[in-house]
Amino acid sequence: MKQFAALYRELDTTTSNLAKQAALQRYLREAAPRDAAWAVYFLAGGKPRQLVPASLLRLLAQEAAGLPEWLFDESYEAVGDLAETISLLLPPPTESHDMGLAEWIEAHLLPLRKTAPDVLADTLRAQWRRLAIEERLVYFKLITGGFRVGVSRLQVTQALAAVGALDAKRVAQRLMGYTHIAGQPSAADYAALIAPESHGELDQKTSGEPYPFFLAHPFNQPLESFDTLLGTPAQWIVEWKWDGIRAQLVKRAGQVWLWSRGEELVTDRFPELATLGEALPDGTVVDGEIVVWREDKVQPFAELQRRIGRKTLGAKLLREIPVVLLAYDLLEWQGRDLRALPQQERRALLDDLVASAAHPNLIASPMLHGVDWQDLARQREQARAMGVEGMMLKQRDAHYGVGRTKEVGVWWKWKIDPLSIDAVLVYAQRGHGRRASLYSDYTFAVWDAPPEAPERKLVPFAKAYSGLTDAEMARVDAVIRKTTIESFGPVRSVRPTLVFELGFEGIALSTRHKSGIAVRFPRMLRWREDKPVEEADSLQTLAALLPA
Repeated sequence: MKQFAALYRELDTTTSNLAKQAALQRYLREAAPRDAAWAVYFLAGGKPRQLVPASLLRLLAQEAAGLPEWLFDESYEAVGDLAETISLLLPPPTESHDMGLAEWIEAHLLPLRKTAPDVLADTLRAQWRRLAIEERLVYFKLITGGFRVGVSRLQVTQALAAVGALDAKRVAQRLMGYTHIAGQPSAADYAALIAPESHGELDQKTSGEPYPFFLAHPFNQPLESFDTLLGTPAQWIVEWKWDGIRAQLVKRAGQVWLWSRGEELVTDRFPELATLGEALPDGTVVDGEIVVWREDKVQPFAELQRRIGRKTLGAKLLREIPVVLLAYDLLEWQGRDLRALPQQERRALLDDLVASAAHPNLIASPMLHGVDWQDLARQREQARAMGVEGMMLKQRDAHYGVGRTKEVGVWWKWKIDPLSIDAVLVYAQRGHGRRASLYSDYTFAVWDAPPEAPERKLVPFAKAYSGLTDAEMARVDAVIRKTTIESFGPVRSVRPTLVFELGFEGIALSTRHKSGIAVRFPRMLRWREDKPVEEADSLQTLAALLPA
């Protein structure tokens, strides 16, 4: 545990990628395999379920520190992170230990979920009496499920590849599924990550693992620069950017697996796609997008969310919200890894597969054509009406890479401009980390009637925290403190004085929101200091943006 806490501190206190890589490799070479297995799990994004209610941790920490509730809350607001707040406030340890990370996790932390409530408090107190101050931070982050540190999954993959003298693509493939929420990695699992490649891995005939996903880079350059930066459209495969769930359908040895980009095995959530997989030949891996498909067109993502949120999938729901796999790449065919083939060759093989399969749940993502970029830009104007996010541009000679890389070719996402609306800031909450001392998380409202209405009020409809510069946020924070009407714990309601232009990717009706409308990925585009509150937009303006 001491070793892992030291690694966490080293990673958290540097912004140098080289320093982080050196620290990771050093830890992996020196740590016991059991400890390294769990370290990789957490650093690569694994998050076990919350082990102890946060409310109980707050109460016990408050009692141990001898603080009144208001002072603990003030401390929490100042620090901005519950795990860090508790680790700073607890009295110094009175005991010690020599246990590694794996023993702490398996023998002490995971059993907390099944510990009887009447002994849980004493168990927790006994545990943190043995932990040094620097270990407590990691301990509480693991307990609360809030473990985050400035290391990407790619960096962890690169460190493992260096330790095992392997190709990073092979390690990335082995990591697929490693961070499942119910996972309990062992020394053998870690050894398998860095072991020499086996014959079974090389032929891929029986493995149910998907390939690491190749990710696109945003492309937001002016249209007049496209010819200079990209060449002609003939050098690219152009498709719509679908708004669904990225997935790989794997068929090997008579079995079917459907993996989401988030490494979740979702086969049972989409039984019609599992049936589709059964119709494909062994040794096939298709990359594409799961979307709701009705009347020969994609439906809004909100419909897919309705289906994702259901615990059971009845026949009625499957009829009402049918899904298809819009396929845009073929990664394996007849057991052969195709990722090193040029994009255009993989696409030709995919089209042949879709045509021969002739399955209603497998549709080839249409390729778009234009005489020049201006022609494609005109077609792109239809994107929102079609329920898509813009266009994908894929180099015809690109290989299928790992993650967001340009080493073997590139995919660009040429997204349409976001929907936008002018809204009023009505609530504010302190941020976290370096923004813990600022009110940086905001709730925005619009008017419930147009300006000519005799009486109208502001209705909250969205929250946002990104889009402002540090200087702008400091100015907004000062206004919030001067215009506070009332405080509700960490949240302040403010006198409506500030208008912001909010951008968002999608909009849909919602029965869960007071406004009756939900938006996707809201963020602040700019502070409208030129606009009075009375001229902010209304629910009617939002409703006009809803898809037909």
